[in-house]
Amino acid sequence: METTVLKERIINALRTVYDPEIPVNVYDLGLVYQINVADDGSVHIVMTVTAPSCPVADWLPKQVEQVVRTVEGVTDVKVELTFDPPWDMSMIPDHVKLELGLY
Repeated sequence: METTVLKERIINALRTVYDPEIPVNVYDLGLVYQINVADDGSVHIVMTVTAPSCPVADWLPKQVEQVVRTVEGVTDVKVELTFDPPWDMSMIPDHVKLELGLY
């Protein structure tokens, strides 16, 4: 499967994982920094949470991994949690800010 098609499927899957504190999925919230898809279907995701002390800092990356593993064509998943750069509200796309009433 072409990696760009697989990446789109992964993004769609990520849009089903929601941060429990903010009613927005992790992808549109800007918590996913990188999605790297290899030709063999292995996936490396670099993501963050809203704050290092976030109560779901352990749970959310595991949820992301579980959901991405269900995507057809994915052979392996590694999720890396980072706090560099730290997440802030500017990472939320404008259309999501509008939905949340942040404008």
